[in-house]
Order: sequence, then C-alpha cells, then structure tokens
Amino acid sequence: MLKRDWDRHTCAKRGHITYAPDEPDLRARLHTATAVGTAWRCLRCGDFALGEPHGSGPAEEAPLVPRGKALRDLFILRFLAVERLLRGLLIVVVAWGVWKFSNSRDAVRRIFDENLTVFKPVTDHFHFDLEHSPIVDTVRKTFEYKHSTLVYVAVALVVYALVEIVEAFGLWWGHRWAEYLTVVATAAFLPLEVYELTEHVSALKIGTLLLNIAAVLWIMLSKRLFGLRGGRAAFEAERHSASLLEVESAAGALPQPV
Repeated sequence: MLKRDWDRHTCAKRGHITYAPDEPDLRARLHTATAVGTAWRCLRCGDFALGEPHGSGPAEEAPLVPRGKALRDLFILRFLAVERLLRGLLIVVVAWGVWKFSNSRDAVRRIFDENLTVFKPVTDHFHFDLEHSPIVDTVRKTFEYKHSTLVYVAVALVVYALVEIVEAFGLWWGHRWAEYLTVVATAAFLPLEVYELTEHVSALKIGTLLLNIAAVLWIMLSKRLFGLRGGRAAFEAERHSASLLEVESAAGALPQPV
C-alpha cells in the first residue's frame, strides 16, 4: 500500500510556497536555473517550482510552513474543528428552540396532547402504554419547568455553543490556546457523557465519548500540552526541526569532507 505524501498532496491542491533567503549559501541551495526560467524549492514539499519566490528576506523571517508530521497533525485538528463547528451550530438551534418553547409552553402542550391521541389507537393495538412511556413522561416534565429555568438553559446552551465555535476557529488555524481550550472543555464534559451512558446506552453516545477521549489524549500528547513530553519548548523545537530552511541551514553548517 502506497504511503500518502501529505506535502505533495497539499501543494497539488493549494500550490507551492517558496522563499528566497538573503544568506548566499542557503539561497543557492534553494534556487536553480532551468531552460524555461528560474525555479525555487517549495518550503512544504521540497520540489522546485518555476517562477519568482513568494517572499524574500532573512532565513529567520521565513514562514514556518507545516510539513510532514506537522501537516498531518493540522489535518486532524481541522477535522476536529469541523466537528466542533457543526456541534456548535446544532446547539445554537437547540438553544433557540428552548427559548421559543419557554415563551409558548401552553400552546405547545395543547398541540402535544391533541396529537398524542392520534397515535393512541396504534399503540393500543400493539399493547404499548403511550401515556406512561419514558419519552412522553420526559416531554411532559419539560412542560412543568418555569419560564426562567428554560431561559437559563437557553443561555447556558448559547455559551456552550460559543465555546465550541471558538474552539473550531482556533483549531482550524492551529492556535495553541485553542488546543488547551479544547482539552479543558472536552474533559470537563466527559463525566456527564459517562453519566448519560448509565441512563441510556446508544451507539451514538458511545462513539461520541470515545471520540472525545481520543481527541483529548491525542492533543495533549502530540502537542505536548501541560508540560508533557518536554512541553512547549520541545514542541517548538520539533516544528522548527521539520522546516525545510532549518534542514538546509543545518546541512550547510556541517563540515565538508576533506
């Protein structure tokens, strides 16, 4: 099975990123002349790309382009970002529904009771006690909640949704603060998810719990959060060690054989 080349795959979709460093030796290793024009090495995939460089200046000011493992990690973070964004938008819809319901409980109760009788002949035929089913009991309990309680619930849901949406945008751009926020916020809700499983087991709940546990562990370990595996210093050193300019600079610093 062929191993996926994330660097070249990304460059094929988004284009190359080239840079002309001011340092003569490093500049010479990243540049070449061809029969059809000048070409510069891409900072992501390492291939030579025709055309003028996208930027120039001191090597230390070159953009730190994710490549290799860092690029794969960014892909996973963006997958989590999309999941957080969709969840946040769904929670906003639920919050809106709770708020609307809080302002029209009596009308909704009448509609519910009137339509419940429509299904009664069918449920009676199958000897199902519709009046005392868990779902119906749960819906009826919500009718007893105070208006202020439902408003508080709607506000709490909006706050939760905002946290999810902020996480999504932070993770998409690979911000470290978003990784911390994701770990703390996700871990805080794990006990609640476990409790919900004790009340009712479903494949969706189990899958969500496992995904959140995996996300917390992966982010903490791979991003070296909370001082794990050397902390931020080791994380930054790993990022820079994968940079093409860092690799070329280190190669140029090696003593030449006599």
